[in-house]
Amino acid sequence: MQDTLYLQLDANIMIRHPHVCLQDIARISCSNPKLLNRMRVLPVVTLDPARPGRYVMTVMDLIDLIHQKEPGLTVTPLGETDFILTYEKPAAVHQILHFIKIAAVCLITFFGAAFSIMTFNTDADVGTLFSQIYTQVTGKASNGFTVLEISYSVGLGLGVLFFFNHFGSMKITSDPTPMQVQMRSYEDNINKTIIEDQSRSQPDGDSSRQGPS
Repeated sequence: MQDTLYLQLDANIMIRHPHVCLQDIARISCSNPKLLNRMRVLPVVTLDPARPGRYVMTVMDLIDLIHQKEPGLTVTPLGETDFILTYEKPAAVHQILHFIKIAAVCLITFFGAAFSIMTFNTDADVGTLFSQIYTQVTGKASNGFTVLEISYSVGLGLGVLFFFNHFGSMKITSDPTPMQVQMRSYEDNINKTIIEDQSRSQPDGDSSRQGPS
């Protein structure tokens, strides 16, 4: 009975060392344990340690390598047909620098959101609107600090929390947050663009691996 090897690939695969084996980039399965062990350590590519970056490959590259070692093996690819190897050198984590980056992003996000909200309220003249509503309903002049302003401020904060679906590490529901959805969409678009640009830059019929992007 002929053996079948199943390959499952992601669109973007992070690697930390230049010597890449099949088990480093794909989830593989086979009913023959000896064959499976040989395929796990099959060398796929050796990258230049001095050139970190993104390397575009196709599943056909892997099938050709596998058939060179196991000519009679049936390979069934699952998942992506084109994928990216993102090679990054292991770097020491500087806790102070990491904390500064997080603090900077938090401050920029906070003041940017505050500026956007204040700009919207000023352009729409929400303060004057609240003052007029308060005067019409109560017959008294508004001092700018009434139940309308308080409820608006509290409701705005709660709305932001519910929209982003988390507060710190605590999530309101198990659904992905809008930020996670947008980041995933952004990552998918980047991967698609890199693969398409790499394909267009190759001569017709040339499927060789290219350098880092």
